[in-house]
Amino acid sequence: MSSFLSLAAAPTFAIMALLSATPGGGPLEALCSGGHEASPLTGMAAMYVLMSTFHSAPWLKLISRRRSGGPDLAPVGEKP
Repeated sequence: MSSFLSLAAAPTFAIMALLSATPGGGPLEALCSGGHEASPLTGMAAMYVLMSTFHSAPWLKLISRRRSGGPDLAPVGEKP
């Protein structure tokens, strides 16, 4: 189960980065952003991109295992 949870983090943070970088957040956007001319990759969007990058290790391991012909998801505590 934890193998699947580790795979959920990176896409979740990537989606959150896209949503927070998209203009038109509604009436609260003025309170949360420093200005309308600011780069979309500042503040929360940049944080979510970094978190998605840091949590991409399980995806890279899964891709590596698939290419080498190993098991897709090993049980927790066991090495493939």
